[in-house]
Amino acid sequence: MEYYFAPMEGITGYIHRNVHHSLFPGIGKYFTAFIAPGQKGKFSARERNDILPAHNEGMYTVPQILTNRADDFVAAAAGIRKMGWREINLNLGCPSRTVVTKGRGAGFLADPEGLDRFFAKVFAARGEAFPADLAISVKTRLGMEEPEEFEGLLAIYNKYPLKELVIHPRTQRDYYSGPVHVEMFRFGLENSRCPVCYNGDIRTKEDMDRLAETFPQLGRVMIGRGLLANPALVRVLEGGAMPGREELRAYHDRIYAWYLQEMPGVKPALFKMKELWVYLGELFADAGKPLKKIRKAEKTDAYEEAVDALFRECPLKG
Repeated sequence: MEYYFAPMEGITGYIHRNVHHSLFPGIGKYFTAFIAPGQKGKFSARERNDILPAHNEGMYTVPQILTNRADDFVAAAAGIRKMGWREINLNLGCPSRTVVTKGRGAGFLADPEGLDRFFAKVFAARGEAFPADLAISVKTRLGMEEPEEFEGLLAIYNKYPLKELVIHPRTQRDYYSGPVHVEMFRFGLENSRCPVCYNGDIRTKEDMDRLAETFPQLGRVMIGRGLLANPALVRVLEGGAMPGREELRAYHDRIYAWYLQEMPGVKPALFKMKELWVYLGELFADAGKPLKKIRKAEKTDAYEEAVDALFRECPLKG
């Protein structure tokens, strides 16, 4: 099985990617949080910093684009290829209301005809506006309201030479907690002209075993929250051990030190660490008190004292 790390806005930037890759190998592809290019494909300084090749050495990193404008996608693709990247991913899966109301992410799925025109224009520009060796993949949901919408969407995807189709088998309306539409994923897996990757709700080896038993032909899985809650999850899925206390401490300390070095002040660095602890805290039992102190910390001394207490006093689950 090949494993991909799904993007999580605000958490899985290049600092997190580098530390995770160094301590917990086994990820085939790291996807960046979405880049929303402006007119003519311009990136913000933060977005450009995140996808600099120098900040992603030794990893297969895939920049992800969020747009419903073909011209902006084409311009962004040209810029990304010039930086040296060989794959770009279109985000058609984000269910956030602020994204969807602008007709982007999963919101673009409500306009199949517009989506078809988008791809037609993008692939017509391939080889001219940007090199043909830049592969284009898609991360998608099944539709906006009903899973059956995916039949028409897949017909559109099959018209174009996509490198890969990452399917999150929920609709936009399902958000992250609605039912997983297993049979519609099966339809995609069996009828897609390009390779298919599964995305959604893989947190334990039991989850992975059930998925592999249901779809023995599946060769790719994308995981997001499961890897944030357990950075060693890929190792566990392959029959290895849960992460140890020393591993997790090294993981935390390297990310924390790098944030303090790179972020413009202590508060932004602590905010980033608190976002990570929302997931990482799930590994520890009886951690309510130190996690509360972590959330409330506004200075490094208070934060570090709370983290020390958690690692010292709270047992690891499992």
